[in-house]
Amino acid sequence: MASSAFLKLACAVLMCMVVIAPHAEAALTCSTVTKDIAQCISYLKGGDSPSDACCSGVKTLKSLASTPEDKKTACNCLKTAAASVSGLDATKAAALPGKCGVSIPYSISPQTDCSKVN
Repeated sequence: MASSAFLKLACAVLMCMVVIAPHAEAALTCSTVTKDIAQCISYLKGGDSPSDACCSGVKTLKSLASTPEDKKTACNCLKTAAASVSGLDATKAAALPGKCGVSIPYSISPQTDCSKVN
């Protein structure tokens, strides 16, 4: 009888693993970060205000970067992107999260020290 209970428990654990495994998310990548903020480029290069699509991407990025490692990855990707886009308005880049109603623990700038992001 004990082995029957153990078998049922083992099956339940296995079923949980099968259900949960596909929902495990991969670590954040620069490709994801770039995709999420691509709609912001026109604003960051002189547009009047960020578009709804831009802010949606910023909010998505904020929700995806939930762990300290993901936040550092996002920071480094944004830092690299900020340095590589010619004509980028640094003031608008730094203010972008606030314009979209979110707060992030670093500034979007080529000078940001992402090693200090938690």
